[in-house]
Amino acid sequence: MADSSRIEALSKEIARMDGSQGYDCVIVCTSTVKQEEFWQKRLEVTAGQAARKGALIIAVHEDWAPDGAGNGLGTLYAYTKAKAKAAEKGVDLDSELRNGWAVAMYHTAGKGTRLAPMPGAENNNKPGVKLPSLVSLGGSVTELTILEAVIRQTNSYAPQRKGRCSVFWGDQIFVPSAGTPQSGAHHADILACLGPMPTAEEWKAKGLEKYGLIAVNDKDDATQVEKVEFDMAQQLLGSFGTVKSVGPSLGSFSMSAALLLAMLEEFKTELAEKTAKFDSDPDFWMPLTLSAEAYTTIMNTKGVTPQVSGSHFGRMQGFKARFHALHPEAAMFGCIDVGQLSDCYWWDYGQLKLYQKNNMLACETTPEAAALHQFMRISDRKLGSNVPDGSVDSNSVVLGSRFASGSVKNSVCSSVSASSLDLEDCLCINVTAKSIKAKGCILYNIVDDSEEGLVYEDGHVQVNVFMPGQDKLVMNSTVSTDGGKVFKTCLPNNPHSFQDVYKMNGMVDVSEAQAVGNKAAQDVIAKFMPTLKLPSEVGAGGAMNALASATTPGYRNMCSAGPLNCNIQ
Repeated sequence: MADSSRIEALSKEIARMDGSQGYDCVIVCTSTVKQEEFWQKRLEVTAGQAARKGALIIAVHEDWAPDGAGNGLGTLYAYTKAKAKAAEKGVDLDSELRNGWAVAMYHTAGKGTRLAPMPGAENNNKPGVKLPSLVSLGGSVTELTILEAVIRQTNSYAPQRKGRCSVFWGDQIFVPSAGTPQSGAHHADILACLGPMPTAEEWKAKGLEKYGLIAVNDKDDATQVEKVEFDMAQQLLGSFGTVKSVGPSLGSFSMSAALLLAMLEEFKTELAEKTAKFDSDPDFWMPLTLSAEAYTTIMNTKGVTPQVSGSHFGRMQGFKARFHALHPEAAMFGCIDVGQLSDCYWWDYGQLKLYQKNNMLACETTPEAAALHQFMRISDRKLGSNVPDGSVDSNSVVLGSRFASGSVKNSVCSSVSASSLDLEDCLCINVTAKSIKAKGCILYNIVDDSEEGLVYEDGHVQVNVFMPGQDKLVMNSTVSTDGGKVFKTCLPNNPHSFQDVYKMNGMVDVSEAQAVGNKAAQDVIAKFMPTLKLPSEVGAGGAMNALASATTPGYRNMCSAGPLNCNIQ
């Protein structure tokens, strides 16, 4: 489609992500009891800004063997726990799903090593890493989290998925250029970026051998192949029919109520013993859709012997035959196209460099930057802030922040409080100090009560880690450091490695840790800037009314022309 039409279509797609529609039940699978408690409360309070207002929120945690259940069994187990928790609220989740509820599940586990040190600053609550976007939280204003952003984005699929359970991962946002097609022709379907079947040269040029790929044939049935060269893909798909489209899988899938409940029965032994590990792609979708030869060949490249993979293939094919005899109304496995990668907006926050890149996008004036403003509800580049006239340049975004003197150039700030600021090309979220001077830095969850203030070398990364009853930790890195490669290494000027901090955060109460950090920040504000108030603290309307508007369904109509044309006062 023409670029102007594509931009308009994507803007309309974002306008649907406004909280007025969404899933009837939202299940969040976390790593610990404390994270479960945090998200249960948080998503109930931010309903209408992330999950749909009125949705049933159920947070659970995965108490499985040390190696985890895998995202296949993990999905089934999380649903089992959610069903029990729903029953305590008087809701029969199985019955509601059969009768048309749209249910969504969000997997949030994982250390987030490549995003380090950010997850450590959130006490291992990786989906709680903040984004520069304001939401109302009870009587206060705070940042939208990555998980809330993902829920907000994926809500648009809910109307097309009645009577289905959708499964998503919590670290990336995408705006589909293909819209949100109806599910239901297949008992299971998976999201992918589809395009025509490429030639060998195109396959190599696009680097498709690096991805798990979905192939769709002329009957609209889908299958999956894992990270293979063109010739191998041709061989493996030889018995699949005429391949009309292929593309990278997003991994996110949905299942009919009938298939979900049948799989719960099929794997009831594994769910009771809690020791096995099955992932959805290699252990569910591939053996259900590939030939025996193709499946065992792929699994052999993963170190699984033909005897083991052959046995599992037989089990899944037997399940498929029994299931289809009872539920012939739909085919087994299909694909929901999101559009080609080059046509979609794709904002990934799973790595530090991408976290910086996609948040700093807010400083630009491109159509994609306008789309990000629209999604993040940045209706005013100084929304909810108290800053001196002329101190913030036209590129910067300064949200819920205050400072008395200085300048901000080409930077993104959210909840930053200081008497004086001197920032250029910086990303600063939840930082409080007497003064801050930085260039090209990422500063996150920092509270500094020194008279000297904070001065950083170019490209520095710093976070604070708060734990109840302990001194805060100051953790450092650089914008060019891949935390995944140094996770177990104690970097210069750090008291611990990122791995050590992960272990120290193990059973920390996330809410209590946040309260400690918030109290420390308020003490610094009272010490250095007692009279410097945010609009929300003095009951002013203005920008905070804009925030209130931005959290209501009417926002999509007010901003239908795109956020840079919004003038909400």
